[in-house]
Amino acid sequence: MTVLITGGAGFIGSHCCVSFLEAGHDIVVLDNLSNASSLSLERVAAITGRKVSFVVGDIRDQAEVEEVLHRYKCTAVVHFAGLKSVGESTKMPISYYDNNVVGTLRLLSAMDNAGVRQMIFSSSATVYGEPQFLPLTEDHPTSAVNPYGRTKLMIEEMLRDVAASDPNWRFGILRYFNPVGAHDSGLIGENPLGIPNNLMPFITQVADGRREQLAVFGNDYETADGTGVRDYIHVSDLVDGHLRAHEVLAEGAAPSNCFTVNLGTGNGYSVLEMVRAFERASNKEIGFSFSPRREGDVAECYAHTERAEQLLNWKAKRDLDAMCRDTWNWVCKNPAGYAAEAAE
Repeated sequence: MTVLITGGAGFIGSHCCVSFLEAGHDIVVLDNLSNASSLSLERVAAITGRKVSFVVGDIRDQAEVEEVLHRYKCTAVVHFAGLKSVGESTKMPISYYDNNVVGTLRLLSAMDNAGVRQMIFSSSATVYGEPQFLPLTEDHPTSAVNPYGRTKLMIEEMLRDVAASDPNWRFGILRYFNPVGAHDSGLIGENPLGIPNNLMPFITQVADGRREQLAVFGNDYETADGTGVRDYIHVSDLVDGHLRAHEVLAEGAAPSNCFTVNLGTGNGYSVLEMVRAFERASNKEIGFSFSPRREGDVAECYAHTERAEQLLNWKAKRDLDAMCRDTWNWVCKNPAGYAAEAAE
């Protein structure tokens, strides 16, 4: 019984590999390495002491995915593969619909042909759009406001339609908020290729001298300090949620054959609170300057977590200081990410 992890060499995917291997599952990773390094999987093997089967491939290649599912006798899929930048998605919508929506459709077709009927899908809180109320429950209206969010919402609807057509299919849709942190070993962490897509790598680049200062977009929101508030979740907590979702589906303990759950802490932290927490963790001053708001950014966004606690028996354990401490540990041990090792 092997689990296929698509996008498993990436930031969240590599941590998920650790979680599943440590729980005793066999895995195979499929990743096209467009925003990842295969060295992360060597580190996963070092952390767990277990072999990581790896195939360089693309979920849009249905024949290849089907062959992998058959060859490794897969019984379930955890699906991370896809493009993930909100800003980039507005400039490259065709690529986002192709990679994310078409890719998932071909993955589902391959699973159908191979007789694999279980998937955990990596969705996003971006499907909610502008919050009408907080905290965001899973029943909050969905109104994605950018191509990235719309691809996630389209995939969710596809999965619900497939589940409704055949009770043998089982899906867990996990809407997560803002993953940060790194494995506490410092061996794997976030390693963006190119310009980062979120706050934490920008903060670390200021802390280690690669960037002069942090641009804080907007200081006139109706929040305690005027900066945007988000629900940051430690990546190790996040992937433990994926493991629990997989186990709930495999055990037949889910209330339906397609469930949707938020994965967040339920706590909102502002940009400046994150900066101060990182200064405590790193003992470095993080210089910043205010810039105008970015179009599409919301003032506040944080999760209602009761459903995850009840359905998955899961709750985030690590606080903001642990997120920053583990991130800084990763950066200090790997100042060039995986690049230095790749160059050797």
